Amino acid sequence: MSSTESPETRAVPVVPPGRPSWVSEGEDVRTVTLPGATLAVRSRRPGRPGPPPALYVHGLGGSSQNWSALMELLADDVDGEALDLPGFGDSPPPDDGDYSITGFARVVIRHLDASGRGPVHLFGNSMGGAVATRVAAVRPDLVRTLTLISPALPELRPQRTAVPTGLLAVPGLVSLFARVTKDWTPERRTREVLALCYGDPGRVTPEGFATAVAEYERRLELPYFWDVTARSARGIVDAYTLGGQHSLWRQAEKVLAPTLLVYGKRDQLVSFRMAARAGKTFRDSRLLTLLESGHVAMMEDPDAVARAFRDLLADTAATAERSATPRG
Repeated sequence: MSSTESPETRAVPVVPPGRPSWVSEGEDVRTVTLPGATLAVRSRRPGRPGPPPALYVHGLGGSSQNWSALMELLADDVDGEALDLPGFGDSPPPDDGDYSITGFARVVIRHLDASGRGPVHLFGNSMGGAVATRVAAVRPDLVRTLTLISPALPELRPQRTAVPTGLLAVPGLVSLFARVTKDWTPERRTREVLALCYGDPGRVTPEGFATAVAEYERRLELPYFWDVTARSARGIVDAYTLGGQHSLWRQAEKVLAPTLLVYGKRDQLVSFRMAARAGKTFRDSRLLTLLESGHVAMMEDPDAVARAFRDLLADTAATAERSATPRG
């Protein structure tokens, strides 16, 4: 993978979180040490013996918690793990301070190689969708199927509601925002995030809101929180500017794995108009459109996403059976 995408790298001290994030009933979180990175990996015991492995990759500002509802629904179908990318969730920053899409993809590949779980059913949301696309393109041997939920693939004309998030990449702007909003409560910050990410924030239960507030409050205590946010946003913008073979759209063309594309009609961060381009670019794709969902469909409507993924499994199984059937 290209090294030209990486933003300026520097050593970042590894500072473990002061207190761990919420772990749902039936989940486990373990620590995985890799060259250059330490990851927190969330898992759920499969509902039956021997299902194929899956790996879930979250987006900017997210964590492995974003996948808990979907992991539970798919526990009979896959043996799921969700990782916290370096600097997010319970994972400390990477040793080299590389928050580029390529840097994150390298970490995912290292984890899959070290664990021996590949090929996996790979899921990605937003920034994690861009990471998963890059992994599937450069290491097809590690990916059985690809499920992308509002993937952060380059848009020539980003929609107006996505512009403030893109501005996080501007040097110094995140620090300014942190100072301006220093008196905001975790409750207000959480409401702002939910209003941006959800098609209908009213679908969040009181319990879900309380958990989200507690997680936001925990993250604000981390000394590297704002730095990670700024540098990861810059990594997305840098990825959008790459051309040639390292372009995310060019790499999407190379993906061999059967692909499920999930787009929310009310997404304020990734324009729904990108669904048509994605459907034409990924060679073996199918599209799920959710009219009431926003940017995080796996949290807003996990049942619909789970049904679509099961259909993908059935399609790929039928294709494999036809290919294996002797002719003549």
